Amino acid sequence: MADLDRFRSMLTERNAVMNLVGPATLPDFWNRHAWDSAQLLALAPEARTWADLGAGAGPPGLVLAILLKGRPGAHVHLVESMAKRCRFLSEVVVALELPATVHNDRAENLRLAVDIVTARACAPLHRLLGYARPYLQAGATGLFLKGQDVVSEMKEAARYWEYEADVVPSKSDPRGRIVRLRRLGRARKV
Repeated sequence: MADLDRFRSMLTERNAVMNLVGPATLPDFWNRHAWDSAQLLALAPEARTWADLGAGAGPPGLVLAILLKGRPGAHVHLVESMAKRCRFLSEVVVALELPATVHNDRAENLRLAVDIVTARACAPLHRLLGYARPYLQAGATGLFLKGQDVVSEMKEAARYWEYEADVVPSKSDPRGRIVRLRRLGRARKV
């Protein structure tokens, strides 16, 4: 809890000078960011290695790294293409001594072997699957935090990809959903 609170403080401080999260979401940090991210652990309790694509301000990757701290073999890869966000992520990782690595690169350029690939507010599902493809094809399961438009996003993604997924209701927001993707097939021609 102390590390989560330190992350909250660092996020609040840095958000004042750089747009990391919507300022209106900070008063609800514990539900909107911490609990929303933490619920992913229950969907993959045995997973040790994670990649968070478009890590941005940290959720869910930093929250997962905080909660996995001290667990043998646990590691979170925070993948972010914007250098200024990577600097913030690195500051948090160092300050809290987290089992995490920050990658300043595009997700689709990396080949990381992980158990789980996550993303939140990164891209519409049809584009996100392209970014996550290397991880999913190497055997990772996808856990993608989505909002109330998940059904239309999944229909649109089905135009571009063959995939097998189910939708899990979010425990932090009745409108939220988690797309659990187990298999990604080849891209379709549109």
